[in-house]
Amino acid sequence: MLEHIFGSKTRVKIFKILYKNPKRNFYVRELAREIGSQLNSVRREIKNLIGIGALIEVKDATKILNEKKSSPSEKKISSVYIERLKKYYILNQNFLLYHELRALIIKSKLFSEKNFIKKIQAISNLNIFILTGIFTGLEKAKTDMLLVGQVDKKKLLTVILEFEKEMGQKVNYTIMSF
Repeated sequence: MLEHIFGSKTRVKIFKILYKNPKRNFYVRELAREIGSQLNSVRREIKNLIGIGALIEVKDATKILNEKKSSPSEKKISSVYIERLKKYYILNQNFLLYHELRALIIKSKLFSEKNFIKKIQAISNLNIFILTGIFTGLEKAKTDMLLVGQVDKKKLLTVILEFEKEMGQKVNYTIMSF
């Protein structure tokens, strides 16, 4: 849904991961890996988001010891410190639309969860269906979803994998027959 509003799946994925971790710094490669997108498309979207003020680029200078030998036969090693700038990105919480974008991300998650629930109900005959864990903000729960009743496990796995891909989170679930 948000891809249609924002015009880019990569941009939406970046927003989702950043709004989930609003105070965390991310490197470009880390973001690309987390969201499963190409490095160049992530770089392009970061550039766009910096341009509108939604992201802030932070540079961190680190000194790296670089040891060089004068020649292969020579044992003398000269140590040189090289200063490199590491760039990472963080949400700009002073961005004019920060709170509105956050609300959209939360609402899209609720919309996705609602569709997920409908799909599970359509493929099963449940007596009890409990959502906890990631659905309630308890990230460290052992089970996110408890299903009691008759469930087509192959179809359930397909629905769960699709949801995990969309949300970028693993769903831990327990099935009990009734």
